[in-house]
Amino acid sequence: QVQLVESGGGLVQAGGSLTLSCAASGSIFGVNAMGWYRQAPGQQRELVATITSDGRTIYVDSVKGRFTISRDNAKNTVYLRMNSLKPEDTAVYYCKLNNRFGGAYWGEGTQVTVSS
Repeated sequence: QVQLVESGGGLVQAGGSLTLSCAASGSIFGVNAMGWYRQAPGQQRELVATITSDGRTIYVDSVKGRFTISRDNAKNTVYLRMNSLKPEDTAVYYCKLNNRFGGAYWGEGTQVTVSS
């Protein structure tokens, strides 16, 4: 089994910054990609950013230039640095891990609230 533990969420004013962390442990069997998704109330879960094992990144247009995803392969940890936060960034942020055998695992989520 794979466990994903997220941390770093919280309440911040618009324009502020937060850094989310997600540490993976357990029977990972090789990480292909890790990423962050978010789900706002009444909305579908959406991709925020992903990063592959060789460092390739993808961002949703709404966060480009403000968010940065990074990873520490040795620690199986992925980070999301969020700058210039906006109220519309308010959501529960979920970490996702895809392993090399097609397995997909989710964290329990961490709340990010941006006040105006």
